[in-house]
Amino acid sequence: MSRIQINDTMPDFAFNTAFNNHLHLSQVAKGKTILWVLRYIGCTVCRYDVHMIAKRYSEFLEKGAQVYVVMQSDQKHVQNDLASTNTTLPFEIICDPEMKIYNMLEINPAESMEALADGVLDQLKEKASKAREAGFSHGDYEGNEQQLPAMFIVDEDRKVLYAHYAENIMDMPSIDEVLEKI
Repeated sequence: MSRIQINDTMPDFAFNTAFNNHLHLSQVAKGKTILWVLRYIGCTVCRYDVHMIAKRYSEFLEKGAQVYVVMQSDQKHVQNDLASTNTTLPFEIICDPEMKIYNMLEINPAESMEALADGVLDQLKEKASKAREAGFSHGDYEGNEQQLPAMFIVDEDRKVLYAHYAENIMDMPSIDEVLEKI
């Protein structure tokens, strides 16, 4: 399979979330569905992204959209992280510790840790600082540490309305930009 592009049909992949098993994208794609593909729950800046999406989730709902965050984390890591921070999310985290979704959608890792933050180290440090101020610290390492993020927006028929493969760890649309796209 090649990389997903606008107007493609997103494959109807099976997945487990932190709290539900044996789901398929075709079952959950209602209205517009955003697949926000990050690294893993222990990653400080990824956890901060999850926090910020949760904080503004009502804005997605107002636009008839829902979010699923895809992570390399297994169910126990996500469950433990949410319990330790006393967090209940208004959306689900798709757990992909075998990286089947990443591989199927060709969401590749960076060639090195340096390439992951190439040209954006100051931005990454600023975001990490905001994450620490919000009370997040690095947790367990999981998956591929060099994994790049991605994002897809699909409609109820899984038609791809937006596809973005990040060039570095900071190369993702902001929440405001995502809300504008839906």
